[in-house]
Amino acid sequence: MSIQTAVLLEQSGVIPYRIQDGQIEVMMITSSTGKRWVIPKGLIEPDMTPQDSAAKEAWEEAGLLGKVFPDLLGTYDYQKSGYTCHVEVFLLQVQTVLENWPEASKRKRQWVSIPKAIKRVNEPELKLILADLSGL
Repeated sequence: MSIQTAVLLEQSGVIPYRIQDGQIEVMMITSSTGKRWVIPKGLIEPDMTPQDSAAKEAWEEAGLLGKVFPDLLGTYDYQKSGYTCHVEVFLLQVQTVLENWPEASKRKRQWVSIPKAIKRVNEPELKLILADLSGL
């Protein structure tokens, strides 16, 4: 019988937001398979801070540029391909929404209200992080 060692993949991601008509909206994107709604995230690059790495993911996966706040909003874990991914989540104030971006052909993106975003994501801890944003 083999004992499988648990590998934890360190990721960082952002909750991209804007204020529209006095209401906060967040950008949700589809997963690489297109089956789920997620936030832009990915492995933390070895030579980057979690914040800078998360900003890069927002550009690659969602075509978003802006200011990543330094404070950690929270963390959540999810399973992917037999691994546990541990995600550090930061807030991204969106300044530019690009028409063309690296993963534009693979993903859909949509601005939604916080209650709608909470309904769309699967991870309980991510739902809580989103719920905390209502106070912004």
